Amino acid sequence: MVRETEEEFNGLDQEKKGFSAPDSTPPSPEDLQRDYHELNERFLRLAADFENFRKRTVRETEAQVRFAVEEFAVELLEVADNFERALKSEDTKAREGLEQIQKLFRTVLERHGIQPIDSVGTRFDPARHEAVVSLPSECEEGIVLEEFTCGYRIHDRVIRCAKVAVSKGKEGV
Repeated sequence: MVRETEEEFNGLDQEKKGFSAPDSTPPSPEDLQRDYHELNERFLRLAADFENFRKRTVRETEAQVRFAVEEFAVELLEVADNFERALKSEDTKAREGLEQIQKLFRTVLERHGIQPIDSVGTRFDPARHEAVVSLPSECEEGIVLEEFTCGYRIHDRVIRCAKVAVSKGKEGV
């Protein structure tokens, strides 16, 4: 639709160039007024077409995002169902069931590009870690000793920092 309107403008532009040829008579004010109204109508239609295109693109983008989240939610529901089954089972089998559910949950997350951040034994990085406590230890200063809450990233972007205990080095040295 937009391309057709653009072609109409280009065609009209070529017609106008024909009017300004040196061997033709100048257009009358009525002709100019009619051409002006015709061009104005075409411009208004083109502007309306563009606005409709913009709105449709926004709606389609929102729908894609909504359905992507829906697909992710459906996969997480499978994990929720398994938690319910594990809670209904005997206590001896509950631990084994919960471990299987954890594996399934991590698989679902990884399929969507969400991965845990490895923290213990690495150097403290404020972009990936949140220091909750600083403890004296045999490790050098700034090494993560313990992880209280796992951090996660989606592809290369951190979506939740890991809450960690950080070494402050040997005390009293």
